Amino acid sequence: MDIQVKFDDQENKILVDLNGDLDLNSVNDFKRQMDEALEENKTDVSISCVELRYIDSTGLGVLVSILKKVKEYGGIMEIKALKPYLFKIFDVTGLTNVFKIEVAE
Repeated sequence: MDIQVKFDDQENKILVDLNGDLDLNSVNDFKRQMDEALEENKTDVSISCVELRYIDSTGLGVLVSILKKVKEYGGIMEIKALKPYLFKIFDVTGLTNVFKIEVAE
């Protein structure tokens, strides 16, 4: 899993690029990076899933915990370019009602 987390001054938000699998093997690194980013910048979060291939329940759990932190200070979290087959996982678990999701064409 290749994860890039950076703060964008122009958009005033944390931009995240997920590449590969967000699963039991990668969630700890992702959570650590996001905790550090949110500590420094209490702002909106935009997660790009263009290169995300797979997500399991631990990945979903980390996204939910990040969303809770973002909502604590009134921020918005969006998930962009989520592949349709990954969107189904969010739909089956009821998370489409929780997250702002943009599905890739």
